[in-house]
Amino acid sequence: MIPNWARQVRWPVLGLLVLVTLVLVAGPAFAQEDAVKSSGKSERTLLDNIKAAGEVGIIIVILSIAGLSLVITFAMQIRRDVMVPPDLLGHIEGLFEDEDYDAALEVVESQPSYLSSVLSSGLPRIDRPYHDIEVAMEEAGDQEAARLHQKIGYLSLIASIAPMLGLLGTVIGMVEAFNVIANAKTSPKPAELAEGISKALMTTMMGLSVAIPMSVAYFVFRNRVNNAIVEVSNIATELMERFDVPAEPH
Repeated sequence: MIPNWARQVRWPVLGLLVLVTLVLVAGPAFAQEDAVKSSGKSERTLLDNIKAAGEVGIIIVILSIAGLSLVITFAMQIRRDVMVPPDLLGHIEGLFEDEDYDAALEVVESQPSYLSSVLSSGLPRIDRPYHDIEVAMEEAGDQEAARLHQKIGYLSLIASIAPMLGLLGTVIGMVEAFNVIANAKTSPKPAELAEGISKALMTTMMGLSVAIPMSVAYFVFRNRVNNAIVEVSNIATELMERFDVPAEPH
């Protein structure tokens, strides 16, 4: 189980990493703008640099929006208080102490959660051998764990695709720059090569700026899921082990 202090600093640390990433991404662009201003030439804004990334850049921006939406959604859904609600746990423990198992089953079926899914698979089998209860809860726990890992897996997918798209944009941009050189009758001016080179650099930077925060977010949510798996398993075992009655000798 994660200590309380670790829970408190986890999201500030994630926010700091995202902020550092944004500074690293935006810093060179703003430095370029300052250099352009000091030279008296027309400004090239950060938005202009992003537009220079072309179609690949648009896809990366869409991925970043999708990834941010997933992070916000998972931040609300994949929490300890949602997967293992304290009020529900306290209520169930009280019903177990009173040996009111029918009421406990009604409670877990009426309040869906990770904990409820595991307990609701074991409670209907309390009149069977303990091995049947244990197997049913393990299967339910495995299904819930697989479902949660599949959900957060989209963050890992985005973190993997974004830099690959950035590399694709880099290749496209360099091909465009070399085509300018190949088709020019005289030595091309730097400004003529700037568009392709700008696309190459911007797509790489954008891909990395999406991949880094998504990788951190995936790591955080994966740990949350793994911690919930261990905690729910321990809770279910502690509650149900009272039904592990040794068989009477014949």
